Amino acid sequence: MNVLAVETSCDDTSVALVRDGRHILANVVSSQIDCHRLYGGVVPELAARHHLELIDTVARAALKEAGANWADVDAVAATYGPGLAISLLVGLNAAKGLALALGKPFVGINHLEAHLYSPLLMGEPVFPVISLIVSGGHTILAECEAVGLHRVLGQTVDDAAGEAFDKVAKLLGLGYPGGPEIEKRARQGNPATMAFPRSMLDQPGYEFSFSGLKTAVLYYLRKHPQAVVADVCASFQEAVVDVLVGKTIRAAEQYRARAISASGGVSINSRLRGKLRAASCVPVILAPASLCTDNAAMVAALAYYKLQTGERSDWTLPIAPSVGLGRDTLG
Repeated sequence: MNVLAVETSCDDTSVALVRDGRHILANVVSSQIDCHRLYGGVVPELAARHHLELIDTVARAALKEAGANWADVDAVAATYGPGLAISLLVGLNAAKGLALALGKPFVGINHLEAHLYSPLLMGEPVFPVISLIVSGGHTILAECEAVGLHRVLGQTVDDAAGEAFDKVAKLLGLGYPGGPEIEKRARQGNPATMAFPRSMLDQPGYEFSFSGLKTAVLYYLRKHPQAVVADVCASFQEAVVDVLVGKTIRAAEQYRARAISASGGVSINSRLRGKLRAASCVPVILAPASLCTDNAAMVAALAYYKLQTGERSDWTLPIAPSVGLGRDTLG
């Protein structure tokens, strides 16, 4: 089964064609980072306008890359949430129209659930898995026993990890997006220079908090205006990574996971990847960068498994900008 998927939850326009939930025939992503860098963040109206301009071109580019045509599409999927409302509308409606025109089944996909199961694209999954979703808008730790069977163990109570990276980068006068900018400078810094807090790391449970860490950096910079930027970046990054790794490893041990996975844009961070691998006694599944940031391949992959169970979405499926990972399916 060839599933064509559309992903427009934020500022990336992506269309992918994936066969049988595993084989990526095409995964085209048009980034808008350069468009939004001037504003220091994503401007929703600008993002939606670019989606409208690009969606047809990106879809045709995906088919060309796959060496396919419209007749080769067996089903259509799209992200319905969470994300920016006007961006979601573009992709969801485009996918519905395409499915209707082709006479093919359509299924809406939760963006967070797509991230959760994106490691499926890396090969045969080994369950149970402790999965960390860490991005600009979300930080979630979940237990997964099979595709569609998961339980949220904890999530951020305030800022997401990626949001903290962006805010600290802004405090330091660095560019957007903040994560890559901080990581680049952290390589030249000493992570032991500043003892920034590891919020909630020693508390029971699996919730996260990064707002206090961001505030600690702000106060430090006020007291030390001549601080070495590389050292601040390294110390801040180390604090975030310690919390993410510490809670993930603890969950893997408690729930006797056979593997650990990490997904979302922040999971590209090399320090996070290195410390997660070093601390884990089970395999760590990490996708390449192209499958960690927003992309349609992960949407198509999850859609395939849902379609196999007979799941279909109604044409009236609305966008859900604030939807979470969904109800726990493990009971």
